[in-house]
Amino acid sequence: MGRFHKEQKLNFQLLSDPDGSVAKKYGALAKGGQYSNRYTYVIDPQGVLRYIEKSVNVRSHGTDLLDKIVDMQDE
Repeated sequence: MGRFHKEQKLNFQLLSDPDGSVAKKYGALAKGGQYSNRYTYVIDPQGVLRYIEKSVNVRSHGTDLLDKIVDMQDE
């Protein structure tokens, strides 16, 4: 666990992708290949990709994402 993970007291793992290989597989590697776009992927407990958010608003993203997950559970 890294410092950010500990400071934020996260109860889930974060992915480190220093070579960009995962971002490339998910279509999130920005032009030039040095940075990843800020996308959010929701993967269900069975490992199925259920949702992709490509327009992340950092001010409301937590609430927006929670609303989306709740809506998905109601489906």
